[in-house]
Amino acid sequence: MLNLIAASIIWAFSFGLIKHKLAVVGMDPLFIAFARLALSALAFLPFVPFARIPRRLLHQCLLLGAIQYGMMYAAYQFSFQFLAAHEVALFTISTPVFVALIDDVFCRRFRPRFLLTAVLAVCGAGVVVTGHADTAARLTGVLLVQVANACFAFGQVAYRRIMAEENARAGATSLTDLDVFGLLFLGGMLFAEAPALLRVDPEMLLLGPAQIWTLLYLGLVPAGVCFFLWNAGARRTNTGMLAVMNNAKVPLGILASILCFGESANLTRLSIGAAILVVAVLLNRSPAATPG
Repeated sequence: MLNLIAASIIWAFSFGLIKHKLAVVGMDPLFIAFARLALSALAFLPFVPFARIPRRLLHQCLLLGAIQYGMMYAAYQFSFQFLAAHEVALFTISTPVFVALIDDVFCRRFRPRFLLTAVLAVCGAGVVVTGHADTAARLTGVLLVQVANACFAFGQVAYRRIMAEENARAGATSLTDLDVFGLLFLGGMLFAEAPALLRVDPEMLLLGPAQIWTLLYLGLVPAGVCFFLWNAGARRTNTGMLAVMNNAKVPLGILASILCFGESANLTRLSIGAAILVVAVLLNRSPAATPG
């Protein structure tokens, strides 16, 4: 639980940093995703005992990393082209719905209540982003955040299952989170590498000190350390609590973006939309809807 709380607090400031230190200067979203994942991979690959990693697990981790980090970061970074940082933070609130839905898919069950929570989440997001001249673009941003949420949720649920199955087979020689986490970042980096390098403008690589330090921090701390803490914590809690903890960063991220980075917001729309989203999350947490 402490792992999840620590990661949530650190992530709260990432939204504003990405928006106001990287996105506003025109840095390519795919390059940001690739750079962050490359830094995370470099930090964690030295801990991977390749000789002890079964080929099956190696492939699973690379694929899982491509989805949970590569696809997630690609969609997530692009969303900052359309949304303010506090809006990106707010719309990550639907991650628990995806955690529960994906867990149901793995368990081969279906509960219609989640259709209601999904509809409510869409309505809440609509309240926040509609009523502006650029509504269509902002809706694109919402969709991108939801794609990122789904990828991140899938990774959390799948990682718990993959590691539990592998360690049940390995017994006393079971692997730790640190043993395999570099492979996840490597999979994400490889996914983002080709499109990022194809799109990159050489002039973009002439980064100022602020951009360099921001990328280093985001790649090593919120991405590297915090994702490690998060997935390690996810293995040690049940799916229902994991779904709840996914939202600890939301109010913190909104407050940090508005108070620390000076963003302005339509507080009426933000409050109404947030209230609807909270109702959806509460329904998702109810005994009838909480995955076991």
